[in-house]
Amino acid sequence: MGGWLRHIALNAKAKSGFGPQLIVWFLIAAVSLTLALGFLCAAAFMWLANRYDAVTAGLILAGVFLAIAIIAAVAAGMAQQRYRERARLELAARNHAGWLDPKLVAVGFEIGRTLGWRRIIALAAAGILAAAAAREWFGSGEESESRGPGPES
Repeated sequence: MGGWLRHIALNAKAKSGFGPQLIVWFLIAAVSLTLALGFLCAAAFMWLANRYDAVTAGLILAGVFLAIAIIAAVAAGMAQQRYRERARLELAARNHAGWLDPKLVAVGFEIGRTLGWRRIIALAAAGILAAAAAREWFGSGEESESRGPGPES
């Protein structure tokens, strides 16, 4: 089982290139970007404070950041709605296609030819009987509990 998990992890690494060094470099880039944004905001504040007074400069920058936050929130809501709709459409397509997927049908026909249709029908019948027996066996305890309140002790 560990071999399969290792194989899946290696496939993911091969496709994405994800690793510890990537995390470190992205953290360095994120810290540098944050510091650059901080210095840019300080420079914008000083430029606005020289042009207007300090309170007006602070209000202008607050308004700009508030507008950015509102635009980002609206865009995030639209993206979330779009992803929900895509997921609903994909789920509907998968539920609709279900067993009629051409790949599954081809695999089913190949299994039918390999094992023989009589054996598959016998296995399916045995599976249905086993499922019905399991339902009767495990379902009988739930029915007695849900029939009504019994005498309390």
